[in-house]
Amino acid sequence: MLIMKWTTDHEGHLVAVWGKNPRSQRTVTQIYIAPTTNEAVRSRGQKPYNWLGRPGMGVGPRRNMTTLERATRCSRTAWSATLTVMLVACLPLRGQDSSPNGSLATHRKWDFHYQSTLIGQGVLPFPAEYSGPNSLEPHGEVRDTFSFDVTAGVHLWRGTEFFADVLSWQGYGLSNTTGVAGFPNGEAYRVGKTFPDAVISRAYLRETVPLGSKGVFATPSERTNEGRRFVLQLGHFSAADVFDTNTYANNARTQFMNWALVNDVAWDYPANSLGVTNGLSAEMDLNSWSARAGIFQVSRMANALRMDWNLLHAWSAVGEIEKRHSFAGHPGAARLLAYDEHAHMGSYQQALSDPQNIAALGQLGYRSKYGFGINLEQEIHKDIGAFARLGWSDGRNQVWEFTDVDRTASMGISLKGEAWGQPGDTLGIASVFNGITAVHRQFLANGGVGITVGDGKLDYGVEQIVEAYYSHATRWHVSVSPDFQLVVNPAYNRARGPAFIYALRLHWEN
Repeated sequence: MLIMKWTTDHEGHLVAVWGKNPRSQRTVTQIYIAPTTNEAVRSRGQKPYNWLGRPGMGVGPRRNMTTLERATRCSRTAWSATLTVMLVACLPLRGQDSSPNGSLATHRKWDFHYQSTLIGQGVLPFPAEYSGPNSLEPHGEVRDTFSFDVTAGVHLWRGTEFFADVLSWQGYGLSNTTGVAGFPNGEAYRVGKTFPDAVISRAYLRETVPLGSKGVFATPSERTNEGRRFVLQLGHFSAADVFDTNTYANNARTQFMNWALVNDVAWDYPANSLGVTNGLSAEMDLNSWSARAGIFQVSRMANALRMDWNLLHAWSAVGEIEKRHSFAGHPGAARLLAYDEHAHMGSYQQALSDPQNIAALGQLGYRSKYGFGINLEQEIHKDIGAFARLGWSDGRNQVWEFTDVDRTASMGISLKGEAWGQPGDTLGIASVFNGITAVHRQFLANGGVGITVGDGKLDYGVEQIVEAYYSHATRWHVSVSPDFQLVVNPAYNRARGPAFIYALRLHWEN
């Protein structure tokens, strides 16, 4: 009897794999199901279905109705299951030590955490003179993403710990995570899933060597920079776990959701489609100073799942210096980041000289790109904090890992709810300005396509984003966060937008 399994290729397209029972020796056959757009559905006299399974705007993913109906049922199941878990399983785990410094090595043998985040996000219809392969859907749509993480840590011996994280995720970003360089959902991966999938997203060793009596051992969720210590981390993790952190804008699950407010989007940080990679990082903390350096593996193809094992020619190095300070008794920090990336990437200029091959970025070869970033944060009052980022990359060669940004500037403010009697709540407001180099603009204007942008044409304008969110903490350890974003010149195109994006986020952790 034939059996069928659903999977996705490296571009996120749904693939049905048919084959005999494992006892059979027959060859497995693959069947590809072509995406179906909203316009194609309408042309057949059918109504698109939204994320609640009812007729409405925006279908996701864009596939035939049979797959869509299955995806809708699965999406509703994910929402229902997550809401149930959030409401009834909000008690702390037994056996965990609640000491403030969270020293895994000193106070407990093991550490265990879990979280779940559910985001429903939509974009209202907006004006657009034309659309391309990587355009934001102008007729409006609604999508959802779901994630569930289980993180475990174990103390092996003094100063040495092992951490692992299992990630389960499902869903798609708006327009299959394209159409905006500063994408509005930090929980949306380029490899979307119609049905829930799971992967080991982190598995690494950490060696901590205290350099004085104030040296500390800490878990990832309780990481501090107090005292003097040397930290070495090796394995499978995200470079953004170590570099470009910020107290007020660094977590799409609890803070701002836009990519450009989670990280420096001009830093093409090394990662596969799920945001993680293999690498080694080292950190030296000396009271108010820290220095970090890391070397990481890059993808085999742009933003793909598979990594490039030609390690002599494909790698990404990053370094960061941090200075912590106190201003009128309020803590702050300034960070300077630099990176150098080498990958089998294309050249924008070479692609422009070969118009027939522009979609493939001309002749691919091992090339490099580099850039710098500044990351600032400052507590203004015990309940008010401000932050800012500046990012720059050379922009000569193809964006390889993250998103199509060569210049970025962002700033914002975060307010705790103590002032209005809700100490667990947070209000955040921020703005972003993204840009690209002249040769990058010409590439897009001539029909080129990047990781997240590509309208087929381009009337260039700086991409401008404003985001506001309010996170309300409930008594059940669940935070509920409405989120609103306004995107002017999405994907740098003045012929499209502005786009108004709204979202509701539910987050639970323990």
